[in-house]
Amino acid sequence: MTALEYARLQFGLTASLHFLFVMVTLSLVVLVAVLQTRYVVSGNPVYGRMARFWGLLYAINYAVGIATGLVMEFEIGLNWSGLSRLTGDVFGAPLALETLIAFVLESTLLGMWIFGWGLVHKGQLGKRLHLLLIWGVAATAMLSAFWVMVSNAFLQHPVGYARDADGTVRLTDFGALLTNSALWFSLLHAVAAAMTTGGILMAGISAWRVRKATSSTGPGRPDDHELFRRSLRLGVRVGLIGSFFTIGFGYAQFGPIGDNQPTKMSEGAKALAAQADMVARFGPGHYLPGDIVRTALDSMIGIANLLFLLLFIVQLLTFRDTLIRRRWARPALWLLTVLIPVPFAAAILGWLVREEGRQPWAVYGLLRTADAVSPMSAGALRASTFGFTVLVAALAVVDWWLLARAAARPPGGEFGVEEESPAELQEVAA
Repeated sequence: MTALEYARLQFGLTASLHFLFVMVTLSLVVLVAVLQTRYVVSGNPVYGRMARFWGLLYAINYAVGIATGLVMEFEIGLNWSGLSRLTGDVFGAPLALETLIAFVLESTLLGMWIFGWGLVHKGQLGKRLHLLLIWGVAATAMLSAFWVMVSNAFLQHPVGYARDADGTVRLTDFGALLTNSALWFSLLHAVAAAMTTGGILMAGISAWRVRKATSSTGPGRPDDHELFRRSLRLGVRVGLIGSFFTIGFGYAQFGPIGDNQPTKMSEGAKALAAQADMVARFGPGHYLPGDIVRTALDSMIGIANLLFLLLFIVQLLTFRDTLIRRRWARPALWLLTVLIPVPFAAAILGWLVREEGRQPWAVYGLLRTADAVSPMSAGALRASTFGFTVLVAALAVVDWWLLARAAARPPGGEFGVEEESPAELQEVAA
């Protein structure tokens, strides 16, 4: 393998693994914020326990995901110096904003929210002020995703720039980056896919806990069943709505992609025409993506439609708790748990379509991938590929191990809060 192939393989492996953390982070923080809002508005302590239980899973995933993000930052600087040198003025501006938001503002608000639970329990911090913290975390998480997608949209369809005589690209119109036709549908598609993933994760874990409770008479608080019953219903509903919008915004991208990247998804005579046009504009070369892009696209669409159908059926079974109360419907609980990894697989396929589909360009029509890679030997990149991939894969394994342990333990004790206060329990009982 050449140095370029190793650099691409390395980034593809680590970026796809990091993206799995992002999917969970974006979705769980919104779900936790919704649950805590219900807790503050209704005063029902079950919602407070739900917010803390799922909030712990979110915090674990966020902490480990930050480490994988740092690995990607190192990779961009080490392996893609041509991209940074020639287009860093445009490509780097949104990433700098994302770094400030994700590593400074979001993490600060999250730390305050985590430690705030103990203060709320002691009556030293107002519930509404504490609620604002988690909504602040959710907002900054979405802003972080937005700036990443702004940067990525420039790679897909470069706008708002001028090219100097030495080939360096400089930013001339920041507003053009924000109105890029490659941005908004893809951003909404990614957010909807993340919500689908989080919904299925919540529903799958809850379904497993419900099945475990119905087949065992082990210890546990009486309202543990209520916690996971409500989580199951919420997860299924969010997964269903998320899959609907994922499909819709996915199809909505076909028009802009056809205009901006005619080589990505064209077939037959249109593909040959697109290839001939690129040769005329940029010289000899192979500008059509391989069959893997079409295969990944078809597979992603098939998975998304299947998920929507299955979640629609399960949503019907949640009516009057049929899914839990009727023995004939309980296999659907097993199905929800099995479905947990499926949206992650679909997300990787979508990432493959978006990134592999623009090859041989690092910045479509502006900078070839071969010109973006750092001048490093194949041996050095082979060694770093092995090291970075092992590191990120190990972090992913640790993340899922910690998540599995947290999901299996009885609810209670998260963030140092053991039980609801007697006053709250009496208020709910009344």
